Amino acid sequence: MKISPHFTPGQQRRFFGIAALFVIAAGLVLVRYGGIMLGMRTLNAESAAAVGERGVIFDRDGRMLAMQTRFGHVSVWKPDIDEDSRGELYTTLGRILSIDPEEVGRRIETSNANFLYLQKHIANEKVREIENEIAAGKLRGVKVETVFGRVYPEQELAGSIIGIVGDENRGLEGIEYAYNRELSGSFSNGESVNGDDVVLTIDANVQYMLEEIAGRVREENKAEAVILMAMDPRNGEILGSASMPGFNPNSFRETSREARLHRPIDFTYEPGSVFKIFSLSVLLDHNTVSPTETFYCDGHYERTTNLGERFTIGCLGAHGNVNIRDIIIYSCNAGTGYASDREPVLPFYNGIRSLGFGVKTGAELPGEATGIMHPVERWSERSRPTIAMGQEIAVSALQMMKAATAIANDGILVQPHFVRRIVPAGGRPPRRPAIDEPRQVLRAETAREMRSYMQAVTSNIGTGWRANVADLNLAVKTGTAQMIDPSTRRFSDTDFIASCMALLPAEEPAIVLYLAIIKPRGVEYLGGRIAAPPIREAAEALVNYLGIPRGKNPQVWHSGEIRIPAPQIPTAGEYMPDLTGLSKRALLPLLLDDNLRFELNGNGWVKRQSPPPGTRLEPGAVIVLDFE
Repeated sequence: MKISPHFTPGQQRRFFGIAALFVIAAGLVLVRYGGIMLGMRTLNAESAAAVGERGVIFDRDGRMLAMQTRFGHVSVWKPDIDEDSRGELYTTLGRILSIDPEEVGRRIETSNANFLYLQKHIANEKVREIENEIAAGKLRGVKVETVFGRVYPEQELAGSIIGIVGDENRGLEGIEYAYNRELSGSFSNGESVNGDDVVLTIDANVQYMLEEIAGRVREENKAEAVILMAMDPRNGEILGSASMPGFNPNSFRETSREARLHRPIDFTYEPGSVFKIFSLSVLLDHNTVSPTETFYCDGHYERTTNLGERFTIGCLGAHGNVNIRDIIIYSCNAGTGYASDREPVLPFYNGIRSLGFGVKTGAELPGEATGIMHPVERWSERSRPTIAMGQEIAVSALQMMKAATAIANDGILVQPHFVRRIVPAGGRPPRRPAIDEPRQVLRAETAREMRSYMQAVTSNIGTGWRANVADLNLAVKTGTAQMIDPSTRRFSDTDFIASCMALLPAEEPAIVLYLAIIKPRGVEYLGGRIAAPPIREAAEALVNYLGIPRGKNPQVWHSGEIRIPAPQIPTAGEYMPDLTGLSKRALLPLLLDDNLRFELNGNGWVKRQSPPPGTRLEPGAVIVLDFE
């Protein structure tokens, strides 16, 4: 290197020193870059191992719905591929990754970069298969980067409730997102700390029943979507919440954000006539109308505004003189409108708001909709009767469920929720999520009166007779709502929401059921015709499963304790026990042992295990179980 003669010897020494530091820094950067490009897979695996495992998500009975497992990213460094065995490499990778060998070759050979990922998030058994091939001296140029992620053993079941995690094992949607801080493992004081477990209020069996019914209803009615929910109104615990179509969180990358929506909380709509049980309860509670007062229905509601504008709202028929009970039985629009005219606007607004409409319910899932209930300053003279009939107000299904608790619980409003408890790692005591205190929003006699009216809806003259269940009294209300056409901003002649709500048993409800069929395209679209029968089916299934007494059937009472010899669950001491043939539920005591690490693959019962029975368990050993 030629140095300018104008530099002094001291300046020249400083120049060479700076140049040397620059060369060293550049070399370090190149080494680091080269290490990454050569597929150094230890960094992610070591950092993931240093952080404690992400907590498990359980249903209310301990059934695992989400758990941590190991995945692999398969990468290729083209310069290391052996030209003589290129075809064999393509064939082997194609077989393991379920890709056509020609497609494997095309991806590698057409890549402009020397380094490329061939496939990400492959299952643990495929990781081991590739690692075995590499250990045997095959697959030169192929690396497997170990990453930790989630597996959802129940596949599509409750997918939109549970949610998903991203590449960094961080929750992105659903419970995984809402409780990411609790679920996430950490590294503290030189030790890895496992994340907390989250126990849902969901009963996996109830969820399966609801999803099966909702999926069939959607298919039969050619509907855009179907919502079907079940809740215990006494404590607000959601037992099942079906949103169909659903998705499989194990393969969420193949789905759109819209497909993963949990419609019971984030889809808003005009509820239609089911809303009458709430609006008329407000009128009864305020003593605006009495149970015996009548209104005349000649087939439509008609009114002339202060400005001389005349408007009418049609009814399903000419019902003559009707009281509040008749209005609920026949779902009479005219009677509802005339009854609402008796109530001043502001008390009516406040009464509806007190039931939880226009505000979020406070449930744990992210993305919950507020709904739409305009302040009275924005109401027209037709707003009050229209809202009373379930139009000009937007709600979520979860808001409808929350309001129903007031009618089910003799006027006491209870907050719905999806999380039952949080179980911290390390043996600390479980804790319950904070929920609002129940509060009285209706008089007890108002709620009981409304339930009696709803019970009459299942009679032969009511709109909900198709929901009737033998030997069980149901309190039911059906509804049909026109949807707004986005292009015209007017009510559509083809788009409807058919719905039905049921409280059972009617005398002291233990279950609230709610079904909404969005945009049915079958022959029928009325809630009484297409929503009431599935509610009957769901009620029958839940009554049998939950053991709810039927009024006319004899009941046998016992302590509820049945002694069955407990299966002997192996314990892991110094040596590895034989776990063959055991289910995940049977293994739960072992899986929750903080001193053991497991990798679980598949579903069913243990078919293979590593290490084999009798092997001495070394500290830090990972127990791999394959289920079939």
